[in-house]
Amino acid sequence: MVHAVVRDWRQAPLSDADRALCAFGAKLTHDQHTCEESDLDALRTHGFDDRALHDATQVIAYFNYISRVADALGLEPEASAQEWGRVS
Repeated sequence: MVHAVVRDWRQAPLSDADRALCAFGAKLTHDQHTCEESDLDALRTHGFDDRALHDATQVIAYFNYISRVADALGLEPEASAQEWGRVS
């Protein structure tokens, strides 16, 4: 499942709630300046409460942050790390 999501979450066999969360994560990652209350409301319709929205936003933002730090410093994945999206 993880590899299917990494390859293309839009095609992965996700629940509607998980698909909505992935869409929010993509927007927060690529177009964060366009995020609005309506994006959170869309997640609320799938059962996410304010705590879940806060937690999801924190996790997404943290991964965006740490990825940018790693990229800026030229860090490479550990040799033992399997490439995401590829099943061995």
